Amino acid sequence: MGKKKENIKRVSMVDTKIEATNKFDIDLKFGLIFERKIRDIFENGGKIEVKTERDSWHRTGNIAIEIECSGKPSGLSVTTANYWIHVLSLKGEMQMALLFPVVKLKKLVKRAIRMPDAKIVYGGDRKASKLILLPISEILLL
Repeated sequence: MGKKKENIKRVSMVDTKIEATNKFDIDLKFGLIFERKIRDIFENGGKIEVKTERDSWHRTGNIAIEIECSGKPSGLSVTTANYWIHVLSLKGEMQMALLFPVVKLKKLVKRAIRMPDAKIVYGGDRKASKLILLPISEILLL
């Protein structure tokens, strides 16, 4: 019995470069779309709200979004910004920042509040601020 010839397609380095270039071009176009969106936020009058959270997020795994203060709507509830930037600092150093379209963050918070295991706490000066805690791991998996 003779050896059966395998049907193997050989790819030359030229073919590989063309395929890689085509994929790069697609990735570049996709990347540029979001580069423009981020540039618009910062350079073309996109209204932003920046909140900085110190250290506790690192220990708890949650970010805290203020929704009331002294019984009145505040924070996310009253912002007029289009984008919310939540800066996470640790020992005075910025570790990362999460950027949310405000509309999407409000939906996320409303959904979290409706959950039976919603994490609502009070903090800030005189513990007057009502905060909803959002697990960072869940936010990153949206």
